[in-house]
Amino acid sequence: MRAVPSGTDGSYFQMLNARAVWDGSRRGRRRRAEPLMLRVAQKASEVLMESAWIAMVMGILILMASMASVELGISVALIEIVLGVAAANVIGLHSTPWIDFLAGFGSISLTFLAGAEVDPEILQERFKESAWIGGISFLAPFLGAWLAAHYLLGWNWKAAQICGVALSTTSLAVVYAVLVETGLTHTTLGKIIMASTFVTDFGTALALSLLFIRPTWWLLPFLLISAAIIVFMPRLQPWFFPRYGGRVIEPEIKGAFAALLVLMYFADLAESHAVLPTFILGLAVARIFNAHREQQRRLRIVAFALLTPFFFIKSGMNVSLRAVGANLGLMLALLGIKLVAKLVGVYPPARRYLPDGATYTTLLMSTGLTFGTISSLYGLNAGILTKDQFSVLVTVVILSAVVPTWVAQRFFQPVLFQHEEPETGVADSRVTGRSMRLAAEEE
Repeated sequence: MRAVPSGTDGSYFQMLNARAVWDGSRRGRRRRAEPLMLRVAQKASEVLMESAWIAMVMGILILMASMASVELGISVALIEIVLGVAAANVIGLHSTPWIDFLAGFGSISLTFLAGAEVDPEILQERFKESAWIGGISFLAPFLGAWLAAHYLLGWNWKAAQICGVALSTTSLAVVYAVLVETGLTHTTLGKIIMASTFVTDFGTALALSLLFIRPTWWLLPFLLISAAIIVFMPRLQPWFFPRYGGRVIEPEIKGAFAALLVLMYFADLAESHAVLPTFILGLAVARIFNAHREQQRRLRIVAFALLTPFFFIKSGMNVSLRAVGANLGLMLALLGIKLVAKLVGVYPPARRYLPDGATYTTLLMSTGLTFGTISSLYGLNAGILTKDQFSVLVTVVILSAVVPTWVAQRFFQPVLFQHEEPETGVADSRVTGRSMRLAAEEE
């Protein structure tokens, strides 16, 4: 035992007791902290393992979609959506924050590439015809689906607006792929259809941006920065490409991605969407990409290899098969509304300007995929659409990419005249079922 100093009063024992109490509480806190730290470490390990498992599954799904697209001759975007539906409903695959970011970046990259595919010279050359056909192609299904969804189907006002926007689109990717494969891109018919498709998609992007804009303090900076990027980026490219282009580190692609990320960031601050300025930016640099096809091809490769698969697979992951099965009638009704509205709106001006290809033009203008999916996913993420409404709408968008294209290619394929030769390397204009590729990334 420790000897007690002589002359010690009771304060000495109080000090010893206080020290013992403090030592005991410190050991107790340490004992309590150790299990807490262990639980945090275990949770972090579980999260990392789950993220690694999800990444592995996503990688396998992306590879399977690419292989199936090559073997079946079907758009890889359609297959990615279907695999996303299966993965979510069968094995319970769910999204993560990093998937959400890659999917959002993928949608913006798709929008940029769609704008960059437009040939400004064709748009100028056939502006009158394309403005009529493309403008009505957007306006008729937009108003028809919007009003029908609200007054006939009972959707709330904003959900009905999203429905109108999603079903107003024409898939630039689908139309472009079909026209290239059929050898119609250099014909009058092909040029007018391509220019009209741009007008329709511009209307869709404009409607999505204006209808759901929220005035905030960041809106003006977002508009100013968007305008600055759109104005200065094309002017910098002629200097940038010769100085930094043609290198394995790809400064051109990094520059384009940096501009898109800036638009995404300030769009989030403004509680808006970057789809309209991104689409205009793509159009602004279209001439440069037309002059530098190799850079455009490499940018497309990076986007479709890494970014866009996450967007389409995530879109499929949000589809509920239960909701689709329970709303088959609603799905067919919405598909019918879109096709009828496109027919009533597009066929008369197409008949006037393209009498030999009016039905073919109407059917191709009825397709939809990329912007329809982007609009639907925006509605879901913003809380405007329920998961059931989103499931129905995305399924209708997918059907609109397949059904009109198949009918157009099977029954209304136009015949090339002698003075309108197909492009070099393109097979006979009468495309078989296997060659009816809707690939959103293929030329």
